[in-house]
Amino acid sequence: MKAIKYTGFVIFIIALTIFTGTLFTGSFSLSQSELDAFLQEKNYKSTVIEGALKEAVVTEKKLNIFQFSSRVRKAYESSNNYYDALIAKYDAAKNWDKKGEQYQYKIYGKPHTLSYEIAKKAGSGFVKENAGLMWFLTFGLGILGALLFILPNLILLGKPGIKNDHIYHNSATNRGFIAWLVLIYLVAFYLLLYFMPDYVVNWTYILDPISNFLNGGDASQWFVYGFLYCTIMLTMGVRMYIKYRHNKYQVIRTTSVLFFQIVFAFLIPEIMTSLNMPGYDFKNAFPLDYDFFFEWNLDTLTSSGKIGLFILVWGIVLTLIIVPVMVYFFGKRWYCSWVCGCGGLAETLGDPYRQHSDKSLKAWKLERWLIHSVLVFSLLMTLVTLYCYFSGAQSFLGINSQWIKDTYSFLIGAWFAGVIGTGFYPIFGNRVWCRFGCPLAAYLGLVQRFKSRFRITTNGGQCISCGNCSTYCEQGIDVRAYAQKGENIIRSSCVGCGICSAVCPRGVLKLENGPEAGRINPTEVLLGNDVDLMNFVNKK
Repeated sequence: MKAIKYTGFVIFIIALTIFTGTLFTGSFSLSQSELDAFLQEKNYKSTVIEGALKEAVVTEKKLNIFQFSSRVRKAYESSNNYYDALIAKYDAAKNWDKKGEQYQYKIYGKPHTLSYEIAKKAGSGFVKENAGLMWFLTFGLGILGALLFILPNLILLGKPGIKNDHIYHNSATNRGFIAWLVLIYLVAFYLLLYFMPDYVVNWTYILDPISNFLNGGDASQWFVYGFLYCTIMLTMGVRMYIKYRHNKYQVIRTTSVLFFQIVFAFLIPEIMTSLNMPGYDFKNAFPLDYDFFFEWNLDTLTSSGKIGLFILVWGIVLTLIIVPVMVYFFGKRWYCSWVCGCGGLAETLGDPYRQHSDKSLKAWKLERWLIHSVLVFSLLMTLVTLYCYFSGAQSFLGINSQWIKDTYSFLIGAWFAGVIGTGFYPIFGNRVWCRFGCPLAAYLGLVQRFKSRFRITTNGGQCISCGNCSTYCEQGIDVRAYAQKGENIIRSSCVGCGICSAVCPRGVLKLENGPEAGRINPTEVLLGNDVDLMNFVNKK
């Protein structure tokens, strides 16, 4: 069995190497007719960009993606610089009409995104021409290798039960060399995906056939991300099934997050796009879906007929009614551990790292300040955006609408949720984003703490203080401290993943939905001779 695991590991590494290596393959250039078709499609008003792009991309040279991107970005920059110079010239001459006229010729957009749009049409080579074979050599072999590594655990782990042996003796799961390599790769992946999509254009060629089948169009970097996201969750979900096969709650919960991610977050939006409808993830609630009230989304929905209106109403009802009602009856676990894609990835890919969550008091204080600050930030951004959308103004209370949206998208949407939230799994644990940054988790947590039937009950008399519950709490809760006192756990941060109960050897912890009365039952710890015990009991 170990030989099978090692074989699977080798196959997976080969697939990962090929997948990464595709970034450096292929050549990129356009013919004059292809460039003319691209410019006609984009309908640029600039008279400079045609010559600049012709010089950059109409060439016999075999440019790799990095050379091609550099040339394209310089072409766009030279065009914008030309009109910036005219704007400055007319500004100095106080010719306001001419100055204002020049802005229509500027080309707006992120440089690497502009480069991606043309690179998608300019690529050629083995990857693009052999998408099916490349899928097998990357995704296919990767899945095969991962499963060969995971499946032998059915036998190697022995009988069903708690199996976290040697987790602190393994470099991959105890912040060792392998963990840091994983971190570097994940961070690099997210940096490329969010900020340099043109560099990963070869990955999109691999999935073009699947994207065309689902939505009728070529794959984008976001399609690659969605497909890879589902693939990883499915593969690591198999690992969850094997590891926690003794626990029905974990098996059902894992099945739930896989279903909602694959069907609701991936397949339905892609199919909707193929039917000329706005692709929408019906489980994604505001403010996690932070751009729901952005101008472009409101315009898209209001111009999409009845389905757009339904999505708009559904999004508002989901946030204001369904979410708090569900939290009242079932706690935030119904969303964070059963539905949410972020939570789904954390529970599957991130499960080997859950023991790294910081349980210190300082971390708890930072958590409360940080996550609620992000919630306030998101609400302020939405308030400014809606005011400007309906009033036509550019700012509200001195806050520029575009600036605050760009700032939130960059700091929270990209860096916090993606680069840090997922990239740092191997070092800081699997719920960094959910614990410290997710504004929806903060909203759910407030409801759960003060108005919910959910609690984790503890039987202090059975607790042997082994510490398993606290060690594997991904949200950094010192569960053992509650268990030793027989005190219910009602923390805002608790996502009800149930792992604390799953790893408890004595059945001390139970996830329950009961009456609100008695839900909060603080238990005072008596030490030494600080009080007269009989007087204390009589007062009770």
